[in-house]
Amino acid sequence: MPDESPLESLWTDGPVSLADYMAAANGHYYAARDPLGAAGDFTTAPEISQMFGELVGIWCADLWDRAGRPAFRYVELGPGRGTLAADALRAMRRFGCDPVGVELVETSPALRAAQLSRVPDGTHHDTIESLPGDAVLLIVANEFFDALPIRQFVATPEGWRERLVARDGARLVTQHGDTPVDADVAPLLRTQPVGTVVETSPAASAVMHGCALRIAHNGGAMLAIDYGYRGPAAGGTLQAVSSHRYADPFERAGEIDLTAHVDFTALTAAARRGGLTVAGPVGQGLWLQRLGIDARLQSLIAASPARAEELEGQRHRLVEAGEMGELFQILTAFDPAWPHPAGFAA
Repeated sequence: MPDESPLESLWTDGPVSLADYMAAANGHYYAARDPLGAAGDFTTAPEISQMFGELVGIWCADLWDRAGRPAFRYVELGPGRGTLAADALRAMRRFGCDPVGVELVETSPALRAAQLSRVPDGTHHDTIESLPGDAVLLIVANEFFDALPIRQFVATPEGWRERLVARDGARLVTQHGDTPVDADVAPLLRTQPVGTVVETSPAASAVMHGCALRIAHNGGAMLAIDYGYRGPAAGGTLQAVSSHRYADPFERAGEIDLTAHVDFTALTAAARRGGLTVAGPVGQGLWLQRLGIDARLQSLIAASPARAEELEGQRHRLVEAGEMGELFQILTAFDPAWPHPAGFAA
């Protein structure tokens, strides 16, 4: 890694945890650019098709209606360019579902500007701690949790040790810490063979728990949409993407997107600790079909027949198992006094 790296000072006192490295790298990465779209590094579901955001909005409107139409705030964590929020709010307002506030949790100056161009009535927050507590909250987190820092533990002959990131001249290398961390590994995984990697994300659990406490106090619900798995599970999932291709997570630090698969079991546990009921996760494709993506597709085709092939291609990417339909999972956590949200088996 070149000496002029924006993260050079991170190693002033020696090796750092993978979580600290990921937090610093992603903090710099997102602050400096709009990473989305063909000219960026990756594309998310809202950028693929308006149908995605519209169905999220319909989900919110349906739940709000069945809950008695309370005053509420629409909250989005990591709103990207604001595309999802704009599409969801447009769909919600068609049904009279108009929030008293639109709260966008985002720290990137570049993305904040893009969000306000699409959602001019949005209010920005650095963290969930500053979210208003005066109304019901409907929270959406699409591809948010995957970018939060993870810790990795490695089984060694001496026991479990945390994976650290160190500088070796111009390169970044990983090594094992000296402190035993067996207690941080799920009991079901502690007997795994030497070399096994296990991941946790205390940051993701903390955000989910914080959202749950707010929903439990004010009423409402949350959608978490991401690629992930049901833990506990062994295996490392840290990955980097640059220009829509996989990259080395330890090269060009701060200039590439770092993510990891989300442990939906851990998110579920955090939400339940906060007092919420949880449903899912279910595959994104199934959820979108239950919400009516095929009917919406036909409506759009009827309005613009020349776009039929394009629109069908968008639906294919969002729904089919070989695309995003099964890799991406959707979980909801909601106030136990609220109706069961649409799209999830009761």
